[in-house]
Amino acid sequence: MAKVKYYYDPKTLSYRKIEKTPAYRLRRSLFYLTSILLTSVLLYMVADSFIDSPKEKRLRRELDNMKIQYSILNERFDQVSDVLDDLQERDDNIYRTIFEAEPIPNSVRQAGFGGANRYKKLEGFENSELIKSTASRLDRITKEVYVQSKSFDEIVELAKDKSEFLASIPAIQPVANEDLKRMASGYGWRTDPFTKTRKYHHGMDFSAETGTPVYATGDGEVIRADSKSSGFGRHIRIDHGYGYITIYAHLNDYNIRVGQKVKRGDLIGFVGNTGRSRGPHLHYEVHLNGERLNPVNFYYGELTAEEFSRLIEMASQTNQSFD
Repeated sequence: MAKVKYYYDPKTLSYRKIEKTPAYRLRRSLFYLTSILLTSVLLYMVADSFIDSPKEKRLRRELDNMKIQYSILNERFDQVSDVLDDLQERDDNIYRTIFEAEPIPNSVRQAGFGGANRYKKLEGFENSELIKSTASRLDRITKEVYVQSKSFDEIVELAKDKSEFLASIPAIQPVANEDLKRMASGYGWRTDPFTKTRKYHHGMDFSAETGTPVYATGDGEVIRADSKSSGFGRHIRIDHGYGYITIYAHLNDYNIRVGQKVKRGDLIGFVGNTGRSRGPHLHYEVHLNGERLNPVNFYYGELTAEEFSRLIEMASQTNQSFD
């Protein structure tokens, strides 16, 4: 049975029964509906503030995962930076020192990127600073790697040139030790075998039997093989490049021709006694940019320390030359 409700009528000073008219019922229904709607909205707002939706949970997980990935990426950047620093240190203080090249200035290695803000499109997000700093670091490392790569390209070219240079320098004896009778005469003031006066000897004389092999002392090109030079008899001249020329004089015969390319250690001729000579021997000279140098300083390619010391001792004796 429905409850009967009353209201107080101040005019009659008595309670009167509430009549549930259609209008009354409509007002009550609207009141309840409004209350329910407001309550639902309030609950939704509370739930939206404190409880994530499935989509929000997924997006939040993706955001957390992104932060972890950026953290891992920056740790790898740290490792790459350490390796790059080591490469730069080696490049400036080892590789470039070896090949006599100027080190790359830090202003070039660590140069920034000019112009407008490169990272403006990354602004306005919740994690903009993290993204911008990571992008900036990536750009900087990419630039340093590029500079280092170009430096290594240059070092490779220097190494190729240095390799050719080292192969071209006269660096061995023109006559093997086992074929030598003795070191007849060294570089410097010696007694001329014909005039018996003091005369400057611009090469080294290797005493050996006629027909003893004579070897090229460095890579180069044969530019002369004739007997048209006064006093040398049959002789060979090799242009090694880089300003170096070697002369092999008083030969018995040739094993090469003019214009031929030779390598260090190639057989080029045979010891003889032609030209202005007092006995079978090889007269050997080293020229650099037109200046005649002491050949003894170029035998580092095959001699032991003991052999080199003995050779210097014999070459320094002020005896009579063979030519």
